[in-house]
Amino acid sequence: MHIRVLTTAGALTLAVGLLVAPLGATFSKRPSFEVIASGLDNPRGIAIGPDHAIYVAEAGRGGDGSCITNGAGATVCFGRTGAITRITDGHQRRILQGLPSVAAGPTAAAPGTQADGPHDILFERSGRGIATIGLGADPRLRASLGAGGGGLARLLRFRLGGGAAFAENLGDFEEDSNPAGGTVDSNPFGIARLGSTVVVADAGANGVLTVDDGTISSLVVFENRVVPGPGGAPMPMQPVPTSVAEGPDGALYVGQLTGFPFPVGGANVYRVTPGNAPEVFENGFTNIIDIAFDRAGALYVLEISHNGLRSGNPVGALIRVAPDGARTELFPGALIAPGGMTIARDGTIYVPLRHLA
Repeated sequence: MHIRVLTTAGALTLAVGLLVAPLGATFSKRPSFEVIASGLDNPRGIAIGPDHAIYVAEAGRGGDGSCITNGAGATVCFGRTGAITRITDGHQRRILQGLPSVAAGPTAAAPGTQADGPHDILFERSGRGIATIGLGADPRLRASLGAGGGGLARLLRFRLGGGAAFAENLGDFEEDSNPAGGTVDSNPFGIARLGSTVVVADAGANGVLTVDDGTISSLVVFENRVVPGPGGAPMPMQPVPTSVAEGPDGALYVGQLTGFPFPVGGANVYRVTPGNAPEVFENGFTNIIDIAFDRAGALYVLEISHNGLRSGNPVGALIRVAPDGARTELFPGALIAPGGMTIARDGTIYVPLRHLA
């Protein structure tokens, strides 16, 4: 097994890695790593384009523009630092730059952290790309960020030969409909295809949306769960779905980050079929940031923090769940703050990392 890694330079030392795991591997050996790109700003989701290049969504580092309070109660400031980067044959180039981003401002203790911007990428059969642009706040606050704020909480559609435009306004849908009820919040994150329909996990809205010929609909919402709080007293926890993938059975699978208090082992992977309540498919994970299936039908679950976001420990985990349910953690202890993944047809797994342990 072999992992290639993309690293980010500067204060935001983040990496995008790729793990090569050929089909049929026994996972009995530790994988090796190879750096394939660097200088990325808060890399998130990865997709393989129709040209077989790797495309990475960079959430950016915000900027020195207007600031708002996000859904986590943090002050984040606007900047046009989001991007989409193309990587092939050892070369990397930002094919789209100047995309909207919000993050901790330049005067914050950790500037550029808590970033939301370009989060994930999907390529349609036509070769056109779609990216989710996050927000992580009440979409009504976008108006206070200036003209660029209108690009947050939306889909961005682009062509590899040039040209990009903001499209479906998922933030407006949350503002108008708020399917899950409660606080109005939108943070489009993971994106996938279910048959001919585009599906988006809105982590802020606690649900999954469908986008079909420009029409946005709510596919499923997830209810809060009651868990022990920091002092042991029960408290409600938001689900925070971050990732979506079509399974080998044609159903949709959804991974959840979970909200505060981010309990260790409290994250589930749900199986979703239209018209039915979500059912737990696999449980016992922590702070899931992405999921994917390989061609053999195995499920891969990527945890951004294996010990929980409140632990202060940035080590994540990549766990393979075989079709029979057997679990294997791949390269334990080595993946620092992974941000997303995709699996190529040859079994290569691409994972963005802050750096390697």
